[in-house]
Amino acid sequence: MAEELALYIHWPFCVSKCPYCDFNSHVREGIDQEAWRRALLADLAHEAALLPGRRLTSIFFGGGTPSLMEPATAQALIEAATSHWSAADDLEITLEANPSSVEAARFADLAAAGVNRVSLGLQSLDDQALAFLGRAHSAREGLDALGVAQKHFRRVSFDLIYALPGQSAEAWAAMLERGLALGTGHLSLYQLTIEPGTRFAALHAAGKLEPLDAEAAADLFELTAAMTEAAGLPAYEISNHARPGEESRHNLTYWRYGDYAGVGPGAHGRRSGLRTVRHRKPENFLAGLARNGHGMVEEAPLSPIEAADEALVMGLRLAEGIDPAAIARRFGLERLLDSSAVDRLVASGHLKWAGARLRTTAAGRLLLDTILGLVADPQPPSLRRSA
Repeated sequence: MAEELALYIHWPFCVSKCPYCDFNSHVREGIDQEAWRRALLADLAHEAALLPGRRLTSIFFGGGTPSLMEPATAQALIEAATSHWSAADDLEITLEANPSSVEAARFADLAAAGVNRVSLGLQSLDDQALAFLGRAHSAREGLDALGVAQKHFRRVSFDLIYALPGQSAEAWAAMLERGLALGTGHLSLYQLTIEPGTRFAALHAAGKLEPLDAEAAADLFELTAAMTEAAGLPAYEISNHARPGEESRHNLTYWRYGDYAGVGPGAHGRRSGLRTVRHRKPENFLAGLARNGHGMVEEAPLSPIEAADEALVMGLRLAEGIDPAAIARRFGLERLLDSSAVDRLVASGHLKWAGARLRTTAAGRLLLDTILGLVADPQPPSLRRSA
């Protein structure tokens, strides 16, 4: 069977920039939809020529705000992708959307264009929190958009952001209970983080924004895990919760370290041992495309150790964990992990073995970044390579 491939397409435009967002998004007036359709199709064709014979398992329209894209553009890109590659029978096609009434009005046409899964950026069910987060929609508008999405798409997910400054466990539990009652099979639940270069980072540096303290945020994380588990949507990844079978297949490709093509401004990809990166700024992307026939700014090989360490970092985010021996074999290494560090963390209750797979425990998930720094094999590269 042909090797599997996921496709990520980046639409870089937003109506406004949210104060917490460090994604590659740009506010522009008068977007030429036809010009961008041609540009993305050309970049896609270039990438497809470098990845012949693959079987396409998912397409993900991310951003930015892809629901600002004309449905005809989404349709053209879906048709092109499924002509470049053979499509899996259960091809998952996700589009990220903002829950404004203008964008919700496009949902029927986007479904007709081939989109079969929507990820809706509700972010909160409270108007005061939405104002703090810089969101343009109200809670009522968000719920209305969710209803429209559930009418038109077979699979719907939505995002909520928690651990806001001063947020209590009682307030978050009440909001999450409401969210769980809305009937979707997937939730993405993210703790607010202060990312460098954002407006929130500037406010924090000026002493005008104080994040929720780490202990309180950890309590909310544990509360989230318990409530979603009880509701039948357990965490299958650190921040993502789903009914069995409703997991995001596209994102599982990332976390299981499969290949994916990245198209559009700022898009990253992983192609047969190469890391690919496109120009971030839309104008630079278009200029590169006109000059070279693609929007790529970087194409670099990953060493076996780099690739194995990335697979470790991504895989331990998953509830299913990793098979360290399989990763080592895949990249020609003698070993992946520092076995003594793993033994200590198993003994302390932060990691556990389930057959050949290594997983974090509930306690370990709270300290994932620290654990990753401890378990990566410290030996020099020459000693990690197999003969």
